[in-house]
Amino acid sequence: MNILSISGLSKMGREKPLFQEVTFGLNEGDKAAIIGRNGTGKSTLLNVIAGVLSADDGQITINKLSGVSYLSQNPDFDGENTIREHIFKSESPKLKIINEYEDLCEKMTDGLTNGQQSRFDALTLEMDKGDLWNYESQIRSILGTLGINDLTRKMSTLSGGMVKKVALAQVLVEDTKLLLLDEPTNHLDIQTIYWLQNYLHDTKRTVLMVTHDRYFLDAVCNNIYELARYHLKLYEGNYSTYLEKKEIEAEIEENTERRIESVLRFERDWLRRGPCARGTKAKARIQRDMQLINREKFAKDKGFQFEVAGRRLGGKILELHGISKNFLKTSDNATVIKDFSYTFSKGEKIGIFGGNGSGKSTLLNIITGNLPPDSGEVIKGENTFFGYYQQNPVFKDLSMTVLDYIKEAADVVEMNDGRTLSASLFLKQFGFEGKIQHSMLSTLSGGERKRVFLVRLLISNPNFLILDEPTNDFDIFTMNILEEFLLGYKGCLLIVSHDRYFMDKIADTMFIMEDDGGISGFVGKCSEYLDYLEETESEKRKMESSGKISGETNRLTNDSSKKTNKDVTDPGHLDGALRGVPAEGVAESGSATDACSEGETSPIKAVKPRKKTFKEQKEFENLEAEIMELEERKSVLENEMASSDFTVAQKAGEEYKSVDEKLTADYARWEELAELG
Repeated sequence: MNILSISGLSKMGREKPLFQEVTFGLNEGDKAAIIGRNGTGKSTLLNVIAGVLSADDGQITINKLSGVSYLSQNPDFDGENTIREHIFKSESPKLKIINEYEDLCEKMTDGLTNGQQSRFDALTLEMDKGDLWNYESQIRSILGTLGINDLTRKMSTLSGGMVKKVALAQVLVEDTKLLLLDEPTNHLDIQTIYWLQNYLHDTKRTVLMVTHDRYFLDAVCNNIYELARYHLKLYEGNYSTYLEKKEIEAEIEENTERRIESVLRFERDWLRRGPCARGTKAKARIQRDMQLINREKFAKDKGFQFEVAGRRLGGKILELHGISKNFLKTSDNATVIKDFSYTFSKGEKIGIFGGNGSGKSTLLNIITGNLPPDSGEVIKGENTFFGYYQQNPVFKDLSMTVLDYIKEAADVVEMNDGRTLSASLFLKQFGFEGKIQHSMLSTLSGGERKRVFLVRLLISNPNFLILDEPTNDFDIFTMNILEEFLLGYKGCLLIVSHDRYFMDKIADTMFIMEDDGGISGFVGKCSEYLDYLEETESEKRKMESSGKISGETNRLTNDSSKKTNKDVTDPGHLDGALRGVPAEGVAESGSATDACSEGETSPIKAVKPRKKTFKEQKEFENLEAEIMELEERKSVLENEMASSDFTVAQKAGEEYKSVDEKLTADYARWEELAELG
């Protein structure tokens, strides 16, 4: 069944067209995405389809029986509304019945009036008649999975991540067949994104989205529409297939361009000789040549790569000693970070993993000195220079032009290979070309301002980069540029990002923000940690199904005075803490609203052979170096023991014994750690 038909859609931007003659359609169950550079009109196209903006030309036809649900990048809401009022504000008769039924269910604890009881009985009959029990169960499941448990909270009290979850829930629970999603993964934690990915993959609803999340695109979409050169082009298949087809297409276009230029060399010579244009054939030839000369030429992506001249790091980079932070929530103190210590080394690239409200941004703000810890100490090396990319960067003077703002940091950028780039050329590589460089910051969109902030940050040449959600509002091309820079970056790097592809590509070690305020370590990629959580949950389900878990829980409870156990959070319950890694604990944003998880956990003993903790991995690496040094020393001592000088030989023999004992102990510990994953 056809759900959406679009014909000849056009829309003008500020100075030039955004898109022209866009024509395509979607059938029931199709999963499609619109991709393209920033500023090409992706979100505008989605807004036009949703009816938020009007088109200059063209026609949009949506199946009358389907209905449309639209999730914008920055959801609108009334701060005085409760979560329930926001989610159930739909005009859907089914949702109205379920909402009223749920409302009366909550009032039952205080007792219903005769009128309310009569209405409850009538609603129960309507639920039976409309077969709405399954629908209600699905709504409860969506809300529970997203961690939306208290529906009485005011929208104004929610964090940005929770507002996005509530807006997402509203779209998902609506009784519609067409979902329009504009950057649905922005401001969500990785666990929620993973769940949403699986939900959209399995749903029978039609989905049209704009997103920069490459794993998400690959897993959900069966059609990719690229918006470029004012037109929309279909590439059947997921994102990986799109990349393969684009590579073949670029090769074909490049070869075609080469052949056209070869023909034009002869034709230009003929035109320069001033041919007589009286004959019909000569006129047609001149006309054809002019069409070729004025054609839209193939423009190959230049793939800008750069490394700025490095700022030297000192011996001491950054040390955290016993950092703790609490936030007041009602009458209780919520522990966000608890007794965290770490010493950073040169070249480390660490990602921070945790749910919304787990303390990620709080940790970054403490490290950079923007937020004092309640206890503990942050010691920064003398030569350590932070570059801190914040989710919502602050501009002191929005009347400055883009170019002046960049020049305030540096007129010229010195590259690692000795080349220099002007501030203007550097801006151009990040998509700021022409007039926009001379536009005031106040005229830019939120995404454009964030890109400008990133450019200024990079050319300030920090040797310790701290990036808090750097991929929000960036197109895939800009992200590729940033990734190439970070891969070659020689300084320290600390990243918070919901983009799993970005995290996998850049970070090789994870800080895991735990529920109790601790921070544990995981040596490996973000996807490997997600796999670990999934395996742990699978083991838990097996134990539950075999009836072992209840006995194990009782044993652990009875033995609680002797032992403590880690919780393993259900990966499907996305607002809980991310546990399951055997190590210490974590936490995020600096607000009281964010400080505590709404999820629930079940204590169980992990049965899966565990991987090395972060500290154990560091110990393992240090042991290897120590063993090599001891072996070398042992060889030296063996030679000294053969000395004709008795005093030297005796002294060497005494040291040899202690070195040999130390080696034996080190080898035993090394083998023990090597057996861990």
